[in-house]
Amino acid sequence: MAHDVVFFLAPDDETAASTRLRGPGEVFESVTCSFIEPDTAIAEWDMYFEVPSAEAPPLERLYAWRPWPEWVTAPLNDGVEVFALPKRLTRALGKASSAELEELADRWITRLRSEDGDDMTDDDLLAVLQGVARLAASATNTGGGLYSWSF
Repeated sequence: MAHDVVFFLAPDDETAASTRLRGPGEVFESVTCSFIEPDTAIAEWDMYFEVPSAEAPPLERLYAWRPWPEWVTAPLNDGVEVFALPKRLTRALGKASSAELEELADRWITRLRSEDGDDMTDDDLLAVLQGVARLAASATNTGGGLYSWSF
């Protein structure tokens, strides 16, 4: 589980990859959270928009979901990961209604609570999702990309 997760905007994969060692910092517009698995969250969000349901999917179905987020830098043994969010997810998040974001947040929270119990993140996950949706709308409007950096 990643301790620190930053969802951020970057103009392209090369620029996003350059954040690998130090993180996005204040240079990039971003939303932060902690103690989540960003690749699993990204896959779950993508699944929600492709196959809408208020119910969390079974884990085996979630882990089999494709496309899974792609690394923009090769993974090393230091625990740092930089993922590109799928373009279709970026578009879907950017156009999502408040009701859709609330339903997705409820579903995401339910799954995390069932897996992590009291060790679940203390972040307001609806606020995180709303922030990521704002970033997604900006990425769609500017032609840039939406990424996650985690450690």
